[in-house]
Amino acid sequence: MDVEIGTSLEAVTAEAWNALVPGGDPFLRHEFLAAAERHGCVAPDTGWTPHHLLLREGDRLVGAMPLYLRTDSWGEFVFDWSWAQAWQRVGLPYYPKLTSAVPFTPATGARLLVHPQADGAACRAALLEAALAQARALGVSSLHLLFPPEQELSLARDHGLLLRQDTQFHWQHAGEEDFEGYLARFSSAKRKKIRRERRRVQEQGIRHVVRDGHAMTDELWEVAWGFSARTFLRRGRPPYLNLAFFREIGRSMGEQVVVMLAEVHDTPIAGAIFFRGDETLYGRYWGALDDFHSLHFETCYYQGIEYCLAEGLRRFEPGTQGEHKVARGFLPVATGSAHWIADARLRAAVADYLDQERRHVQHYMDEVEAHSPYRRETAGAP
Repeated sequence: MDVEIGTSLEAVTAEAWNALVPGGDPFLRHEFLAAAERHGCVAPDTGWTPHHLLLREGDRLVGAMPLYLRTDSWGEFVFDWSWAQAWQRVGLPYYPKLTSAVPFTPATGARLLVHPQADGAACRAALLEAALAQARALGVSSLHLLFPPEQELSLARDHGLLLRQDTQFHWQHAGEEDFEGYLARFSSAKRKKIRRERRRVQEQGIRHVVRDGHAMTDELWEVAWGFSARTFLRRGRPPYLNLAFFREIGRSMGEQVVVMLAEVHDTPIAGAIFFRGDETLYGRYWGALDDFHSLHFETCYYQGIEYCLAEGLRRFEPGTQGEHKVARGFLPVATGSAHWIADARLRAAVADYLDQERRHVQHYMDEVEAHSPYRRETAGAP
């Protein structure tokens, strides 16, 4: 098997790359990653220089690793700003570094992609060893695998990478047939609060319309993207993904793009952009023209849960952070990352930090779990 470096997804066909993508993961599709490159969202100017690993057996692509040379940490969601400061204090550069991730996407998924007919263990090991060899050859400070699945975390640990734990808040289907069945699992007080929030949205004359990417016109994309852009700009940053990107993926992978528009008298006043896999709905971007009472919860959470129940999806990942999600039925789930540190002294310091951080994260998850909104007899489901 031979490893090549692809400085663009254009180096491989969509058919060959997508044959490696497991479970209908929308973010690993060639269409998603290539569109981000094509429209300048992923580029040296934004701190993401493609450095993908392509594993070939003869002429056949049997494995790949989405890999980027990074000059900052924006859009990674595994926060290492304090590490960069530590490097600076000892007079070493933290950037550039190598990162295997989906840009701007804090969703767990494969980072060591393997063709289903190839030797999975051998290919994954070859890709990880090639990534480590690249990190040493380029002289970067570190190599990072962000949000990989448990299998890849174990492999990374066996290769000497340090593991880091964090947490997100996810919803999981517990056999409910509809939203009322879902609410039946809640304590009485929490159930009443959610019903009151949903009623307030209705009383404002707001209704929701769901469209997949294929049903989105260029004009509707301008509206939906504009809502999310307002949210970014209020936080002092431009949007990670531009309008041209969304218009393209609406056409190229529209069956995995879900847009929830909130309307008053058929005029959109807010919206959220989701993606879907075979079993999972992913919440990504949200925005509104004004501050409407409870509309964020309705559009981003309750409508998403109703969509999952109607479509038979098992899991809903609404994004990072946000303890307010707990009262609405999203419980803590551990996420992970793996890190190779070139400098032995700093590696020891990071390892000590991660041990302490892991204990704090676990304690935090236990504390949050204790405030679950579910009735005790249903809290363990599924």
